[in-house]
Amino acid sequence: MNLLGSIHSPAQLKALPPADLVQVCAEIRHAICDQVSKSGGHLAPNLGVVELTVALHYVFDFAHDRLLFDVGHQCYTHKLLTGRQHLLPRLRQRGGMSGFPEPRESAYDLFTVGHAGTAIPTAVGMARGDSLQGEGWSPDQPKGRRTVSLIGDASIVNGVAMEGLNNAGTLRRQFLVVLNDNGMSIAKPQGAVATYFDRLRLSHTYAEFKKRAKEVARHMPGGDRIKDLYHRMGESSKAFVAENHWFEHFGLVTVGPIDGHDLPTLIDFLNEAKHFDRPMVLHVKTIKGKGFEFAEQDACAFHSPAAFKIETLENEGCRVEVKKSGRSFTAAFGEILGDLMKRDPRVVACTAAMPDGTGVTKIFEQFPDRIWDSGICESNAFDMMAGLAKTGWKPFFAVYSTFLQRAFDQAFQEAALQGLPVRLCLDRAGLVGGDGAVHHGFCDIALLCVLPKACVMAAMDESSLRECVEFMRDYSEGVSSVRYPRDSVSTRFESTPCPPFVLGRARPLVTHATPDAAILAFGVCAIDAAEALTTLDGEYAVDLYDARFAKPIDGELLRRLLEAGTPIITIEDHSIRGGFGSAVLETCNAMGLDTRLITRLALPDDWIYQGERKEQLAEAGIDAGSIVRTIRTILQAQPVAHIPLATAPAR
Repeated sequence: MNLLGSIHSPAQLKALPPADLVQVCAEIRHAICDQVSKSGGHLAPNLGVVELTVALHYVFDFAHDRLLFDVGHQCYTHKLLTGRQHLLPRLRQRGGMSGFPEPRESAYDLFTVGHAGTAIPTAVGMARGDSLQGEGWSPDQPKGRRTVSLIGDASIVNGVAMEGLNNAGTLRRQFLVVLNDNGMSIAKPQGAVATYFDRLRLSHTYAEFKKRAKEVARHMPGGDRIKDLYHRMGESSKAFVAENHWFEHFGLVTVGPIDGHDLPTLIDFLNEAKHFDRPMVLHVKTIKGKGFEFAEQDACAFHSPAAFKIETLENEGCRVEVKKSGRSFTAAFGEILGDLMKRDPRVVACTAAMPDGTGVTKIFEQFPDRIWDSGICESNAFDMMAGLAKTGWKPFFAVYSTFLQRAFDQAFQEAALQGLPVRLCLDRAGLVGGDGAVHHGFCDIALLCVLPKACVMAAMDESSLRECVEFMRDYSEGVSSVRYPRDSVSTRFESTPCPPFVLGRARPLVTHATPDAAILAFGVCAIDAAEALTTLDGEYAVDLYDARFAKPIDGELLRRLLEAGTPIITIEDHSIRGGFGSAVLETCNAMGLDTRLITRLALPDDWIYQGERKEQLAEAGIDAGSIVRTIRTILQAQPVAHIPLATAPAR
């Protein structure tokens, strides 16, 4: 009998006897693994929280109570239990299930969330809001709303999470933080707090736990209930109430660690926490990738894999083959940076919990003393790189574009304002496909171009990425950056030697003696533009330039084209607000050039949700087909240069 198929809301889950929950968990794991093997997605994080999520929904009523996810990539079980099983077959695709909490899908999702550290402070805000409205739970108001935040051990060290804990300790009401401790984030957590959790999990015997718990419980609000729980659970419990635990200093009673895959234990402890009228942390130990040996053994590789195939071979057991999609910019960058570090002993590097995601894992093995993982702490990482720059090193910070946003203050204060050359390598710039709106790198150009003496660049392929990184090595005027997408590198121009980067100069790719129009493409948009020109096949003479720089802009090129009356199309996979096209207009304005011949193609001033990257490019109007249509529209219309200034259309 399929139990999962009969669960259309948590009400059906609650109607099941506890003994049936084990089967529900097994069916959920099978459903998640089967779908991720077809579409890709976050596998290991979701496998690790199946029992925990089932227990939370079994005990609480999140149609009424509040459940806040941190990061959110561990929400698949939650979605399957809240009426969205029909969306699973299109996971991370148009019209299907988002890979992150999404209020557009269900009222059970309170925030669209994909960045770490936010669950505790947003939960504090909701708890305060409910209490102010007289809707918060208390022993005197049993129909009030309870608040639960679910956060991982790697996210808990994020600065925003710390600030949330500091405020959570001041609450005078029920507030539960569930710490999902699997000893992993995307990679192994870094720092002193991670080391502390390691010691906590390994250094105490159950006898010590129980002895301390009994004494501590007498001195805490609600301690009698917790002490009684220990008596009921007997020797099977591995949990304890922690005395002098790290969270106690924030004013939060701390229970655990308990086994996050033991459903009866989870349900018992959550039932106790449900009636606890003070802030509490429940420390739950889970196994990332639980239930599938290949995911447990390599939780980093199966954190968010592409589609994969599982084969059972005689005498070899299970073999998993992940679908390959060509050489990625990420892999290319890792090799380029490693080569640079071999040639220049002053080059150092850092990543923020993304050694695999940014391609630098192998560099840790080659240069263990010159590269660091700060954990999910982008602000801290940026400041550390500024400190290294101040002492004469050449720091490179490999970070997703979407996560750079969390360190803008440091880019301003500790780097740009000081004139320090911190070098940013921005992976996942532009549209990211299945991860959708929470991870699009849509505003890095706008953020960085405002910084005086910043140098803002993009790579269109592997050879241009190599030349850009080489240029950044010796750029010392201020912050420099290169952006590149979550995509395979193009080989379209590999037979053409890639010239070195020269400050503020574009690279001509296709030129004509008397062009009908010119395209200035920033980064990989040059590849789509080249495909568009192939489609036109001589219909028009269109020049194509790899712009290379959004700051400084190639003003000489703009002057030459505009004074010749050549229409210009700028293309970028960044917001139309404050991006490369905006920088072109600003440069023309400063030079006194007429901007009526300039058309900008960029991401619209709206959100683009999950789907294939090619679908998102088409939606934004920056894929090859859209570029062809734009060129034809411009050149088939009356030439703008012949329209009187007073009636020229604004583009």
